[in-house]
Amino acid sequence: MLLRSGLCAFVSLLSLTSIILIAHLYSTQGAPSADWIPDHIAPHLPAQLRPHGADVNKKNCSKRIDWLHRKDRSSPFHYARRDIVVRQSPAAKRTLLTKVNEPLFPELQQADLSADSSIRLEHCKEPLVLDVPAYSKKPVDASNIIFGIQTTMQRLDDTIEALVRWLPSTRAQGARLFVIVKESEELEANEGAMKDLESKMRAQDLDVTLVPPFAGDSFSERYFSLVKIMYNHRNDQTQWISLIDDDTFFPSMHSLLETLAKHDPKEQYYIGALSEDWWSVSVYGLMGFGGAGVFLSMALAEVIEDNYDKCKEESDTTAGDIRVKECVYAHSNVKLTNIPELHQVDFKGDKSGYYESGHLPLSLHHWKDWSTDGADYLLAKMHLVSDICGDCFMQRWQFGEDTILSNGFSVATYSKGILESIDLDRMEGTWDPGNQVEGSINHGFDHSLGPARPQLGADEKVQYMLLEAVTIDGGVRQTYLHDGKDGQLDTVLELFWMEEGAHDKDIKVEKPVDQGKSASRRART
Repeated sequence: MLLRSGLCAFVSLLSLTSIILIAHLYSTQGAPSADWIPDHIAPHLPAQLRPHGADVNKKNCSKRIDWLHRKDRSSPFHYARRDIVVRQSPAAKRTLLTKVNEPLFPELQQADLSADSSIRLEHCKEPLVLDVPAYSKKPVDASNIIFGIQTTMQRLDDTIEALVRWLPSTRAQGARLFVIVKESEELEANEGAMKDLESKMRAQDLDVTLVPPFAGDSFSERYFSLVKIMYNHRNDQTQWISLIDDDTFFPSMHSLLETLAKHDPKEQYYIGALSEDWWSVSVYGLMGFGGAGVFLSMALAEVIEDNYDKCKEESDTTAGDIRVKECVYAHSNVKLTNIPELHQVDFKGDKSGYYESGHLPLSLHHWKDWSTDGADYLLAKMHLVSDICGDCFMQRWQFGEDTILSNGFSVATYSKGILESIDLDRMEGTWDPGNQVEGSINHGFDHSLGPARPQLGADEKVQYMLLEAVTIDGGVRQTYLHDGKDGQLDTVLELFWMEEGAHDKDIKVEKPVDQGKSASRRART
């Protein structure tokens, strides 16, 4: 008995000595490496003394992954998971690339849903803390803007989810939205169906009004008539009217408001962005391309209203944004105020280089119809993480020497030495080259996206594309997927984002962002 007590005391003294030694090394050399600290000691160290990525208490490392059954994932597959704690810091700044000197994920392990719907993590790591700029969770007041769209009933219905993400709600002094709808280009929309869709949208706190087109208006005339409709529905708060497409998306409304606040709405302003495609600019001119968002100050909108009938007669274009440009240039001395952060996204093919650039655009476009690379750019899902970390959508972090997270889009791993040899300030030229302008020295996208760096090959870069994002237990769970090729297993990577002070819990009920809609994405090698 005495021998056993003495042995216990010796072991306790040895453990205490180890902790004191680690603390001393920490104070003189920084955070200790996880490689040499015994597993039974690391979890019991104070948080500030724990090595980055040290294993935590294994009893909390069982995770249910049965929801992957709904994604038709084959078993077995490789799997890894990491929790991320977001810490707001006044000193933090969003840059094109933030480097973190540790791996993002622990080692992969094999999971098999056919055997068990839960998984015990073999490598359960301490949550990773990321500093982000301080942000406010207060809803923005965008009551100074009226937005206008012309589209079909079905396309508008398909857009509701994205609108809910960015268009401020009625409860928050939100922006108003007017939509001209038809059933199709040939058929008028049913009045009862219009009322039902309007009610559906208002039930989701969208201050929206659906209206039929003016009799006889063509496609471009319907777009142009939005100026009249919005101007005639202005109120004392209205400073700007904006023409957008049904696939225009504003990732940061407060950034948009800050940009507009730099311009006096009492003056005449025509604000927008050129196309990224030089061929389009050379053909259509220096104008605000509609999908990026066109903003007219009330002073300029009044000019268009005063000359509305004349402008309709003078133009025979089939494009609504060109009609707006022609009317502005013909009846005022105003020229385009180009805001490059507004993006038309006039390029096809693989858009990875753009979404992985680290930039936060003021607007995005063409996420519905121009995804010719086979990927689904479901912006409502991609953008969901911003609920936890503010303007962190599309933000880039580099972890260790080989991994880059482009938040909400992809995780990419690179072959050894690649990240040291490429200029990450330049976009990777993954998109199609587009139409070339004869005699021009601008190679398609040099004025907007370039000059770009060459696209990497399959032996240099592997991408894990966003498969799913859900709100769960006050946090956001992202799932990234790489489809295995040639008999290789699929790889599923999970990130759980939570705010500082929150706790990851085992949840029974989860709320998908898009009810009943597939979120499959093609993984790229």
